[in-house]
Amino acid sequence: MKILKNIKALSPVVASIILIAVTVAVSIAVAAWMGALTFTFMATEQVQITNIGFGPSIASSWIAVTVNNTGTSPVTINEAWVNNAKQAITTPSLPQNIVANNGTMLYINMTIANGYNYQVKLVSSKGNQFTYSAVAPTT
Repeated sequence: MKILKNIKALSPVVASIILIAVTVAVSIAVAAWMGALTFTFMATEQVQITNIGFGPSIASSWIAVTVNNTGTSPVTINEAWVNNAKQAITTPSLPQNIVANNGTMLYINMTIANGYNYQVKLVSSKGNQFTYSAVAPTT
């Protein structure tokens, strides 16, 4: 009978060990999830279109788009849209990679109407959209 009384004493100890093991396992899982979540937020794309210029040339007109990557990760621009129409001819050609804390100039070849409002939308490889509007000069 004395041995059976000692077995009952082990039950609270085993229960405490199991509770501690479950708590540690859950905390490790939560820490791993939060770590992955912070890396996702840290790698967000941050692109700013700072200026749009309009220029005529002999053959055609163009829109010059100044693009700056203000984020901490590189951004790849896959598409250029002007007034909800996808543009196929850009210089340099797309896709265009912009490294972190750097900028570039994209030239979109198209006919420009004086005094007309143009909305330029750039789409990244992750699907993010960056827009800017400007009015062509009336000269």
